[in-house]
Amino acid sequence: MASKSTENRNPAQSADGRAFEIVKNGVESIEIGAEDVSDPQDGKSLSKKAAKKEAAKAERLQKRQMAAAAAAATVVEESDPLAGNYGDLPLEAVQSKEISGRKWTRVGSLMDELKDQQILVRGRAHAIRGVSSKMAFLVVREAGYTVQCVLNVNPGVVSKGMVKFVTGLSKESIVDVEGIVTVPNIAITGASQQVEIHVRKVYCVSKSQPTLPINLEDAARSEKEFEKAEQTGEHVVRVGQDTRLNYRVLDLRTPANQGIFRVQSYVSMLFRQFLISEGFVELHTPKLIAGASEGGSSVFKLDYKGQPACLAQSPQLHKQMAICADFGRVFEIGPVFRAEDSFTHRHLCEFTGLDLEMEIKEHYFEVLDILDKLFITIFDGLNEHCKKELHAINQQYPFEPLKYLRKTLRLTFQEGVQMLKEAGIEVDPLGDFNTETERKLGGLVREKYDTDFYILHRYPLAVRPFYTMPCIDDPLYSNSFDVFIRGEEIISGAQRVHEPEFLTKRAKELGIDVNTISTYIDSFRWGAVPHGGLGVGLERVVMLFCALNNIRKTSLFPRDPQRLAP
Repeated sequence: MASKSTENRNPAQSADGRAFEIVKNGVESIEIGAEDVSDPQDGKSLSKKAAKKEAAKAERLQKRQMAAAAAAATVVEESDPLAGNYGDLPLEAVQSKEISGRKWTRVGSLMDELKDQQILVRGRAHAIRGVSSKMAFLVVREAGYTVQCVLNVNPGVVSKGMVKFVTGLSKESIVDVEGIVTVPNIAITGASQQVEIHVRKVYCVSKSQPTLPINLEDAARSEKEFEKAEQTGEHVVRVGQDTRLNYRVLDLRTPANQGIFRVQSYVSMLFRQFLISEGFVELHTPKLIAGASEGGSSVFKLDYKGQPACLAQSPQLHKQMAICADFGRVFEIGPVFRAEDSFTHRHLCEFTGLDLEMEIKEHYFEVLDILDKLFITIFDGLNEHCKKELHAINQQYPFEPLKYLRKTLRLTFQEGVQMLKEAGIEVDPLGDFNTETERKLGGLVREKYDTDFYILHRYPLAVRPFYTMPCIDDPLYSNSFDVFIRGEEIISGAQRVHEPEFLTKRAKELGIDVNTISTYIDSFRWGAVPHGGLGVGLERVVMLFCALNNIRKTSLFPRDPQRLAP
């Protein structure tokens, strides 16, 4: 039975006492930039004035950190007979000195079944609330899960010194907590786990700075919270995108970000599992190559021991060569580099490519059949196994679940042009769609077919890479396709040209120096099966499945034209 003093279950609420004011991180009145959800188009760096402003802000932050550190410093009283049950662990205690045999419990595993058991957890000091000199609450967070820990002065168990030590901890410090699991008779609103730990021992393993560059409470706010604050006149901090990325390690600790990258991990796993079950072999192709793999000028050029080289724009050439080497079906999950000066919400200079290539017996629709089953498997898997992660994302960035058909809709490019024409939108029938046109078509498709996920195929040949196979019935079009989620492209693919002379001709027409890809072309001279494949942007898949507004939210440490750190 929980004590009456634990009835207030939200440790994040304000409380009387200096100790709680210390752990508020000193950022209540600091405005940290506005959230930027638009596409930055100007591409200009910060002005000198802005740079000076940032420097002044950093200086103020450092002063606050020093002041807060001094205020937060606590000393374990030597006269406390329980002094050995709390305090800062010395470095040698975690230098792999010994294996104690102690059993650790993950915060996410703390359930009612552990009632009355003594357990040991390690996590971050997520929230701290000192009720009085004799009582405090400490919320410990591990991997997005949180548990409320209660300290109540009890002779021989918890001392005032222990309570004082906990209330003096800085948020985000790493702590070890040992205690007894209890099950309160009312819901706990301030933590994910519906049990409490009545603390017996607590140690600080690693101290966080008393004042953080960004506060996790602020970084985790939803737009609804900002709207509510505006209505009530409450001042809250909006953490801007650049600030988030500057302090990405802190930003990644929010529940939504923990969810985003666990969902991303699951997409990769399902991609790999499905393809292996379909007879695909995972390969790893070189990222340093002699020439452009896609054509055009958007390549990162570098010097390779005195030879000109570039970073691969895709594994395209080498996965085709693997097909020529009789692997039959191959896939790769790896980095892709594009030197585009693109400042949109969906472009990066480095992203994770999910690529596959496969032999074709008769028709490139064989690739589409694999693609269809693959993504239905991924979507079903996310909805079934990532409920908690998707909920966490939805709490900060609300979105409607993705609509998709059991058999994926396929439209020709010409049918897409016709749908746009009927809606009063004129487009070049032999050109490519721009971002706005793709979105409009996505809206039309959703309205007519009730799906957010569809395939558009038979693209004009002029807008596809040199290795794309033309259509047999009309050389102006090609055996190629793009795939869309919520009106934005996530996949591009096609049947490939496997005839070396025609491949050479196509490359020259698109301005590619065939000498730089001679080994690639030669691989087709020794007999090549018809084949096709596709490339998927992992970050785009997650961004659009969760209806996020910027691909930087789904890139762990984004690389765009202006960002090379952290």
